[in-house]
Amino acid sequence: MFNDKDILITGGTGSFGKETIKQILENYKPKRIMVFSRDELKQFEMREQFPDGDDSVIRYFIGDVRDYQRLYRAFDGVDYVIHAAALKQVPAAEYNPTEAIKTNIDGAINVINAAIDRGVKKVIALSTDKAVNPINLYGATKLCSDKLFIDANNLSAGNETRFGVVRYGNVFGSRGSVVPFFLKQKEVIPITDLSMTRFIITLPHGAKFTLQSLGNMVGGEIFVPKIPSAWITDLADAIAPGVEQRVVGIRPGEKLHEVLISEEDYRNTVEFKNQFVILSDSTSPSLKKPYLESNFWKPGPSYSYASNTNIDWVGRDQLSMFLQDYKEGKLG
Repeated sequence: MFNDKDILITGGTGSFGKETIKQILENYKPKRIMVFSRDELKQFEMREQFPDGDDSVIRYFIGDVRDYQRLYRAFDGVDYVIHAAALKQVPAAEYNPTEAIKTNIDGAINVINAAIDRGVKKVIALSTDKAVNPINLYGATKLCSDKLFIDANNLSAGNETRFGVVRYGNVFGSRGSVVPFFLKQKEVIPITDLSMTRFIITLPHGAKFTLQSLGNMVGGEIFVPKIPSAWITDLADAIAPGVEQRVVGIRPGEKLHEVLISEEDYRNTVEFKNQFVILSDSTSPSLKKPYLESNFWKPGPSYSYASNTNIDWVGRDQLSMFLQDYKEGKLG
């Protein structure tokens, strides 16, 4: 699918962008891969792993998704866009709400308009479990972003540009995740709540799922992978065995359990062997048709895909294996 194609990744200097580029280069022969981000230092450091130049397909663009004109210029000739740029830290968004809105919502609008104006074929945006029944500003901005990208298929009905969303939970060992934080704790690990659960996905799995979803999307879908859950206490035991765990209470804006599909969304959800696909009420019938005619269409009873009611779990042994892979650099 990506052979001889131009692919652009917003926020491409992050851990997700690096892993995605690695997988594209290993499995396809793209014409160009463009890294679009606003941090020149991260781009400089990334060039050590993925050099640019005449003999390379990698290109680097300094720019901000808040700047429509720069996106318009960068999207020239682009076939596919993976939108990963966002302000993602919950406390930072709470303290700087207008900045989170400018990047996560206004930036989404700019990506959508530039993609339509430039005739991009497909755009897929990364979402988060926090967008489901949000209780913090970051989640609220991502919920708004998700709806913008899904409804953009109606806005672009007159041309070929199609939009979709990928949603999953915590990426094991990603920058800002609990794994590097727990690894630094030598005497006491702060636990917010002993009954807390989290969905777990590795970085390679997340990148692979995103690329597969981009290839399969017809427009208007929210793709949700079937992934295991873990107790936060098991995660702490795997990362720092023998270190005291101390309950410190749940933080503002934090949930006890994660939800990837709400009960309200489930009635519009198609279930497959390894994933769910949420279809929006606003999506046109023509885009829904392949799913509505599928044998996997299951409106079913009320259901919520949540980390505490999940049927698939990983324990300390599997988490320890993830940790070893993380330390060896196998998880990105």
